[in-house]
Amino acid sequence: MELVFLGTGSGVPSKERNVSAIALKLLQEQNSIWLFDCGEATQHQILRTSIKPRKITKIFITHMHGDHIFGLPGLLSSRSFQGGEGLLTIYGPEGIQDYIETSLAVSGTTLAYPLSIVEFTEGALFEDDQFSVSCKRLDHGIPSFGFRITEKDKPGKLLVNKLNDAGIEPGPIYQQIKENHVVRTDDGRIIHREQFIGPDKQGRIITIMGDTRASDNDRSFVAGSDVLVHEATFGQEKANLANAYFHSTTKQAAALANEASVGKLILTHISSRYQQGDDQQLLDEARDIFPNTELANDFYQVTIESE
Repeated sequence: MELVFLGTGSGVPSKERNVSAIALKLLQEQNSIWLFDCGEATQHQILRTSIKPRKITKIFITHMHGDHIFGLPGLLSSRSFQGGEGLLTIYGPEGIQDYIETSLAVSGTTLAYPLSIVEFTEGALFEDDQFSVSCKRLDHGIPSFGFRITEKDKPGKLLVNKLNDAGIEPGPIYQQIKENHVVRTDDGRIIHREQFIGPDKQGRIITIMGDTRASDNDRSFVAGSDVLVHEATFGQEKANLANAYFHSTTKQAAALANEASVGKLILTHISSRYQQGDDQQLLDEARDIFPNTELANDFYQVTIESE
């Protein structure tokens, strides 16, 4: 599981930062990629990575501001020319369906793959055998949402020594025991998996927040995340401006991470008023409160390891 930041700026693209887009690579888990937001020129950013658009199976849109959606029509169209044939599902707030359908219709674009558009409000959004995704409305000028991606717990390690002690020799039976709750051996014994397997491996949790003012109401939503991705449009010296424009500061994001006991905080959505020479100051502000903080630049990657 790996996060790739394709765009880390806010409002308008700059020479140093493109606008919002984050890819969650689930190649080992599902042989797919999920995209969170799709700002202008996201497909150009993708060209500078190993990401293949045909592998993108889900796109989650935090809100309908242009710096988060203007790249969608181009990406959807190009996916048809890049081998994309499988279903693509887009999850977004009210208005996302009209936006996509109108963009495709007026441009005469026909997609070579099935497209599903799901408009949501708040709560449980998606679940399969490996992951569940929920969303929460945030405090922004228009409806904006955060996404909590929870990996389901996986069976623990097979206790090989215990199997040997029970007289069960290595072989295909070991895999059968790991994959099934009850297995019958060749000699007729009934094996219950829970007797020969260690504690479950806890699933990973990633929370990706859309644009938002800092709020204590978000604490339970992000609590315990292995990685929290949070906007930090402004440094702390612009706290009044952040509040006026429904955004957060570095220190506000760090305070939430600290209070919610997350593992790592990654700051993104940085205002174009800040240049790369300002990055260390912004990072230091957050690390004063939450030391395990990183400030994402375009193409920054982070692997979320399984325990």
